[in-house]
Amino acid sequence: MTPSQLSQVRAEFPSLASGFVFLDNAGGSQVLGRVADRIRDYLTTTSVQLGASYAVSQAASEKVLAARRAIAEMVNAVHDEEIVMGGSTTGLMFQFTSALSYVIQPGDEIIVTETDHEANIGGWKRLERFGAVVKMWKVNRETLELDLAELDKLLSPRTKWVAMTWASNVLGTVNPVAEVAKRVHAVGGRLAVDAVAYAPHRLVDVQASGADIVVFSFYKVFGPHYALLWGRHELLKSLPGINHFFIGSDVLPYKLQPGNVNFELSHGCAGIADYLVDMGTSFGASGSRRERMQHAFDVFARHEDVLAERLLSWLATKTNIRVIGRPEVRDGDRMPTISFVVHGRRSEDIVRAVDPHGIGIRFGDFYARHLCEALGINAAHGGVVRVSVAHYNSMQEIDRLISALESAIQ
Repeated sequence: MTPSQLSQVRAEFPSLASGFVFLDNAGGSQVLGRVADRIRDYLTTTSVQLGASYAVSQAASEKVLAARRAIAEMVNAVHDEEIVMGGSTTGLMFQFTSALSYVIQPGDEIIVTETDHEANIGGWKRLERFGAVVKMWKVNRETLELDLAELDKLLSPRTKWVAMTWASNVLGTVNPVAEVAKRVHAVGGRLAVDAVAYAPHRLVDVQASGADIVVFSFYKVFGPHYALLWGRHELLKSLPGINHFFIGSDVLPYKLQPGNVNFELSHGCAGIADYLVDMGTSFGASGSRRERMQHAFDVFARHEDVLAERLLSWLATKTNIRVIGRPEVRDGDRMPTISFVVHGRRSEDIVRAVDPHGIGIRFGDFYARHLCEALGINAAHGGVVRVSVAHYNSMQEIDRLISALESAIQ
């Protein structure tokens, strides 16, 4: 990204003018000004209930529906009815697995991974009370990878679902979800993908993923505290509803959205898609809206890789630091979410020493509890130090962090 392009990007995020360095983006990205403007616009012009006959209600209904269409386009959904929205990824997964609880059979097998955020584990584990058998796909302790050979050992004709992360929110590793989907579908199962740590850095294409459901949070993707779940149309149609008894089983997505969506946040989230289109156009792309979104993400990813490599290269010079995840960026197989531990030190102490420098990083296990406990990180260090870069960060900010870390680890 050129300096002028980065300046253009940063101007879209009002909070960046404060001078604070935001490097906890995997916990929550900064919000686009245009998204906040849309939310305010909805609340100050069309804050009414949908579906009434009067004009303001009709206008409000169109805003919410248009937002759903924009989001469907952004993730490459076939039908906008495939977009289920709710307060968070965790909440949507609990809603989805709640619907599955009506159809799960004793002995049905579900595979979850040791590297996932609890959002894509906890809801599935709750199905054990209905007779489901939940298996754990464990991470390779040496490579910190999910080995496909280990998945093959777990798959069986009784496999109904495999749940995995597209990119780990601790390791930063991008997982081969399309290949996993082929293997899962070959035994008659379905694949659920948590894209929370992937969607801020790559344009989500639910068709290319091969998954049956994909879920992520808008507040990690430059929007408000809100989330979406995409599911294949025939799958969502087949599920029992979890809304009021009189909401028909064919009423998508409403049957899976008890209490309905948040109107103003839905309207606001459409601004994310507009931003991506505008950036792609500004960066020289033409073609469809998705093609311009893709170009924007391509530019973003190259910029993020340079920033990530800068930090990873510095970390590699420190003999008392262990990077938890791949130690370098190779061919887009790593997100700019970088976790590490310092030998003999608690991660909290490192982060608190950085805090006075006006830089936001974080420590902990980030709800990837199974992973951090399996690796002994929680016991030894109280979790990892995590630095998570976004496309609006600059090299100057990374260098400012490195300077602060130099002092903190001494």
